[in-house]
Amino acid sequence: MDSSYQGGVAHEEADEFQRLSQTIASNIKKISHNVSSMSKMVNQLQTPQDSQELRKQLRQIQNYTQKMAKDTSSMIMEIMKMKTDKATNRLTRERLSDEYIATLNAFQSTQRIAAQKTKEDVKKVKAQNIGIDAFASGSQKDLVEMGAARKQEQMTLQSERELVELEQRESDIKQLENDIMDVNQIFKELGAMIHDQGTIVDSIESNVEYTSQNIESGVQELRQAANYKNKMRKKKVYLTLIVLIIISIIIIAIFYH
Repeated sequence: MDSSYQGGVAHEEADEFQRLSQTIASNIKKISHNVSSMSKMVNQLQTPQDSQELRKQLRQIQNYTQKMAKDTSSMIMEIMKMKTDKATNRLTRERLSDEYIATLNAFQSTQRIAAQKTKEDVKKVKAQNIGIDAFASGSQKDLVEMGAARKQEQMTLQSERELVELEQRESDIKQLENDIMDVNQIFKELGAMIHDQGTIVDSIESNVEYTSQNIESGVQELRQAANYKNKMRKKKVYLTLIVLIIISIIIIAIFYH
């Protein structure tokens, strides 16, 4: 009954490993696809294709990908902790870990470029607003004389819109910086996990080697025991033959005497 129960547990663990590995592989593909889309969007920033709608889409895909990266990281750590004796499972685990780290690197690189461009935009908007404020600080009389009252109103409205955009972009910068820090934390946790896993693997390999040595030693002892047994058997046969010969000689001597 115990053996059957352990077999059931092993089967469940194998199923869980398979499920996790498939989910991780699927997530890595999704993250990689999202990073590719993000990269195209980031390349459109500060170009004629740049727009609020583009930046909104970029924020949405960035947030979605960030969450998926965190979930995938948890699954990677879970699968790294799972015990497995199959070499194929260990190779699958290492391959998924390598692919995930490479994808995460690409994701973080895209995040950094987006943050840098957004910072540049914020500086540009602030510089423009300073010029507008300086222009608006002139006297109303001068503005009327210049025929710029309407122009001032238009610039003020534009300034308000830009200030709203400025607040949104500053919020985007903070979010990107926080996300970049989160990705850095994921790298640290994965690095520690892979290091510990390497130690575990080394330990497993050492145990396998030790077990192999014990098996080989046991085989040698069995061989020695078998050889010893054969020698004892031969000795018994020889002794029996000698005793029979001696008895035969005694009987013949008595008979002739």
